[in-house]
Amino acid sequence: MSKLYDGPVIDPHHHLWDLSLGRHPWLAPQPGKEHSLGDLTGLRRNYLIEDYLLDSAGQNVVATVHVEAAWSEEDCLGETRWLEALDKRRGVASRYVAHVPLDSPEAPALIATQASFARVVGIRDILSWHRNPALTFAERSDLMDDSAWRRGLARLAEHDLVFDLMIFAGQLGDALRLAQAFPNQLFVLNHCGSPIDRDADSMAAWRAGVKALGSAENVAIKISGLTGYDPHWTLESLRPLILHCIESFSPRRSMLASDFPVTGLHAGFAESYEVYRAVAAELSAGEQRALFFETAKRVYKIPVEN
Repeated sequence: MSKLYDGPVIDPHHHLWDLSLGRHPWLAPQPGKEHSLGDLTGLRRNYLIEDYLLDSAGQNVVATVHVEAAWSEEDCLGETRWLEALDKRRGVASRYVAHVPLDSPEAPALIATQASFARVVGIRDILSWHRNPALTFAERSDLMDDSAWRRGLARLAEHDLVFDLMIFAGQLGDALRLAQAFPNQLFVLNHCGSPIDRDADSMAAWRAGVKALGSAENVAIKISGLTGYDPHWTLESLRPLILHCIESFSPRRSMLASDFPVTGLHAGFAESYEVYRAVAAELSAGEQRALFFETAKRVYKIPVEN
């Protein structure tokens, strides 16, 4: 067993928002509506760079990737412009995964405009669909097969943009077919494929789906959010899931992420990274550095030296 990792950390997945702008409708109170993340009360506050720095203190985070936070659909460029105005001197939001609705007729122009910002290195268009309407994010279950959506996806390679793949576990097979259909597109699976259904059959299907998707060399994985699907989580309940993701994708295509402030509903920042360090201690020093730093640096083209 190696020692606990104490090197530089890149956090490849977190969010920021200023609720006074009125651009995050999903965070507005919606009485009677269930959300897959649970009670969102704890997220209904501004979360800015200083808040992230306070949460991440002591973790040696040297750079981060901001992932689109469901800014108003009709103004996806507005989030990027807002991020551009923030102070980047501490490395927070040094790169962005922006949003474009890929099935939109305007997708090619929106992608080109997003790519014109040097910090935009990827696009996310959330595909998470669940048979329970209260849990689903996407309006359709078949968006990955839609011809218009695929035409939009095909434009990302022209701009050397990653596609962040947010799905539920039941869509892992569809994701593999998508990755095979676009072998020159780099995909990054978010939140371990979101294993929200916890019965034995569903978890077995999740394990098989993750392993199969990991066989696609053009897919990487972000390990995050697992505490949100395991309300009574412990280190020992999370360890086998984290190791399964790493073994399926290899450290070279795996990265550890905070997903703050969303993960803060279920675990503290330090708690999350204590789990990561404890699990990763089973690996070599080089493998640990890949998980905490090198994979994210390479995938998201982050110009930081450590």
